[in-house]
Amino acid sequence: MKESLPDQAPFDLDALEDLQTRVLWLSTRIVDAANRERPNIDGIKVGGHQASSASSVSIMSALWFHHLRAEDQVAVKPHASPVLHAINYLMGSLPEEYLTALRRTGGLQSYPSRTKDPVRVDFSTGSVGFGASAPLFAAVTRRYVDAHFGARPPARFFSLIGDAELDEGNIWEAIADPATQGLGNVRWVVDFNRQSLDRVVPGVRIHQWRDQFQAAGWNVIEVKHGRLLKLALRRPDSEQFGTWFEEISNEQYQSLFSTSMEEFRARFLAGAPDGVAKFCDEYPDDELVRLVTDLGGHDLPKLIEAFEACDAIADRPTVVFCYTVKGWRLPIAGNPRNHSAQLTGEQIDELRASFGVAEGQDWALPDPASAAARLARERGAILARPLRAPCAPLPALPSEVGVVQGNREVSTQEVFGRTVTALSRIEEVSKHLVTTAPDVATTTNLAGFINRVGAFHPDERTRWSEDRVAEWSEGPSGQHIELGISEMNFFTLLGQLGLAWDTADQALLAIGTVYDPFVLRGLDAFIHSVYSGARFVLAGTPSGVTLAPEGGAHQSIITPSVGLELPGVTLLEPAFARAVEWLLCDALARIASNPSGYLPAEEGDEPHSSYYFRLTTRPIDQEPFEAARQRLGDRILREQVIGGAYRLIDAASDERPVVNLAATGAVLPEVVAAAALLGAEGVGVNLVDVTSPSRIYATWQRAIRRSVRTATMLDRPGPLHGPFAAGRPLVTVHDASSHTLAWLGSALGVPSVSLGVEEFGQSGTISDLYRIHQLDPESIATAALAVLSG
Repeated sequence: MKESLPDQAPFDLDALEDLQTRVLWLSTRIVDAANRERPNIDGIKVGGHQASSASSVSIMSALWFHHLRAEDQVAVKPHASPVLHAINYLMGSLPEEYLTALRRTGGLQSYPSRTKDPVRVDFSTGSVGFGASAPLFAAVTRRYVDAHFGARPPARFFSLIGDAELDEGNIWEAIADPATQGLGNVRWVVDFNRQSLDRVVPGVRIHQWRDQFQAAGWNVIEVKHGRLLKLALRRPDSEQFGTWFEEISNEQYQSLFSTSMEEFRARFLAGAPDGVAKFCDEYPDDELVRLVTDLGGHDLPKLIEAFEACDAIADRPTVVFCYTVKGWRLPIAGNPRNHSAQLTGEQIDELRASFGVAEGQDWALPDPASAAARLARERGAILARPLRAPCAPLPALPSEVGVVQGNREVSTQEVFGRTVTALSRIEEVSKHLVTTAPDVATTTNLAGFINRVGAFHPDERTRWSEDRVAEWSEGPSGQHIELGISEMNFFTLLGQLGLAWDTADQALLAIGTVYDPFVLRGLDAFIHSVYSGARFVLAGTPSGVTLAPEGGAHQSIITPSVGLELPGVTLLEPAFARAVEWLLCDALARIASNPSGYLPAEEGDEPHSSYYFRLTTRPIDQEPFEAARQRLGDRILREQVIGGAYRLIDAASDERPVVNLAATGAVLPEVVAAAALLGAEGVGVNLVDVTSPSRIYATWQRAIRRSVRTATMLDRPGPLHGPFAAGRPLVTVHDASSHTLAWLGSALGVPSVSLGVEEFGQSGTISDLYRIHQLDPESIATAALAVLSG
């Protein structure tokens, strides 16, 4: 049967429905095979979401087999990953052997993954809520790239999300941010099955959600009624029936799916006005079931019509609510506990028979001569895109830009901002720089950069403010994207800027700044971005109890653990100005040389890494660092600073007892003072400035793994061998939880004491708070004497 829509070429509905049924069967069977046929070694279920997949089948079939274009990018609902795999198989991009490899090592991932699935996935969506926001900020990134580097082929950014995901706060933060306004190429499609993980949702909040989207400037489309229902509602006597259909409780409606055909009518009419029963009397039982369950989210022509309507809205994003049934066409449809439920072998056999699948032909493709097979091949060819290839390097960056002059006291935050500004004066580097911040750009020292390059806005904006500190000229040429106060939005956008080489065909040097205490607010988005393979530079500043007057609520003490332990992140916490400049230039140079992280790398390199600078506003005397420069020379010192550690103070070569002091970040002045106190007591000190705890830790772990692989003696790696005096006891000092450096004693094989911040701070001066947390010179010196005596 040929169907057509306005301004749309006719489509073969029979072929579409054939493919839709095959997608439903395959997605269900993929989960079934993983759980019932694979040897169960661990004794726990493999898992999968047959019901959640079923509710998305019609939506995804209409998109992939009709509506999408090759340039479009789609985030798939996490629990619908089997549907994506089934579609890829039917279109020829996924080999058959993967259909029995769901959630198996090296097989299909449990949730769509950019970096781990065997076929191209646009967005990783394992963490619910980010399947919605990531494409939205990818569209922000595309708008920025088009304005700066010329328009790319038009692309639409789709988010396929479950209605329960609308409970996630990050979604509402994303749509409310001014940076996401006016994106007419964004489509959110809500699989509105009105069930969550644990239950049938007792109150459907469609009116609230519609109002919230519209208040944020979005267009809202509802696909509630299928064609049968639409026709019935046009009857002159349908008013009471239509009102009842709209008002029936969600619990009562969902319960209809578990009733027999004989019980269906009574269950539907329970509590309905008499006119509804009279209307329904004209329909036999089987026709009434088809009518009442005819939801628009499973009506392919209605879905296609809605998706085409989105394209007529060019000035704002659109959300499409598609009313669906969780477990559609499966025996578990509408069951309150169907989220993780799986069909039994008997139910699979019955489903196979009802779908006309021959025994032993579960993975069979359609007859190559059939209309369905032709459509699948054609759509596969149209949507084919290669797996990601390495991105061409950007222009080389300098190793330093000369912002550090003299020995004046200066903070790491200030030098960071000055270095970014200096890089913006280098034309070939500047055009690739883009910064973002959640309303803290000036207080994190990006004002100089923004004054030079302006803030980004798709339209030229008249500037009325006379503020000369932050001029905030806004227009398409600006290179700073300012966000509202939302760390979730910040990390999501930073991640998409770090993936622009893929989503927008243009590599960028993305830099973001945020108050370090609030890194944890956006941690889920931070993890999602680095899991997706994004490469960027993050500055968390100010940090630690060094932010003394602000009190405990603004003092970050566990963020270094994030930088140390989060895969794909390199933590950098320099104390001195020149080290900041060297490390920032190096981090950006690594990204520029390999924006996608896919080029071959030498052992120990960080091809997939983003860089997290933990900085402070505390001005620090630069003289100790300059003394180390005189002793070591710039080449060696820079190499050691970038490698993760260098010896700031060298113990004199005499017979005195010697202790290693290792410290990170803003607490270095107290450690230098402690070294002087120890010297006066006749104790020699090797003071090591650990500029990157994660690089030192990573090199140690690589050495351990190499030793395990080869069954050979563990060799101490270079960054541990050079700066630290062999066999000497150790004291570590950090304006953070002490455990982030506590492993150094084990790595060096020596007795050690670790000092840090183990409780929430309070307001006061730096010296007061350092004394409370035993980070003052006297406490450090005492700890050194204790470890020496031990």
